[in-house]
Amino acid sequence: MDETCVPSGVGLKETGFGYTLSLIGGKYKMIIMYLLAENKVLRHNELKRSIGTIPFKTLSIMLKELEADNLIIRTEYPQVPPKVEYSLSARGLSLIPILNMMCEWGEKNSLQAQDN
Repeated sequence: MDETCVPSGVGLKETGFGYTLSLIGGKYKMIIMYLLAENKVLRHNELKRSIGTIPFKTLSIMLKELEADNLIIRTEYPQVPPKVEYSLSARGLSLIPILNMMCEWGEKNSLQAQDN
C-alpha cells in the first residue's frame, strides 16, 4: 500500500479521511445512518427505540448535525401533532457502502480475534 489517506506532514483535519470522520465520527451517527438505510424512513421516537441507550437530547443534536452536513433529510408535515420523518439523502446513501465494509471487516476480524 504505497498511498495513504494521511500523508506525513499533513494534519488529519486537512485530509479526506479527517473530513469523513468529522461527518460520521462519534458514538451514534453511524448507527443512525445504518438504521435509516435499513428502514428508509424513521421518526425521532422510532430511532430512539431502535438505539435504546441514546438520550433524547443527544439524538436531537446528532440528527441536526447530520442534516446540516446534508447526510439526512428532515421532512416535517404540517399537522397536529407535528410529524417529522428522517431519511438518508443521496450524499448519506453514498456512505452506506463504507459502513457495510466496516461491518464486514468487523465480522471477519472479530472471528479471527476469537480464534486467537
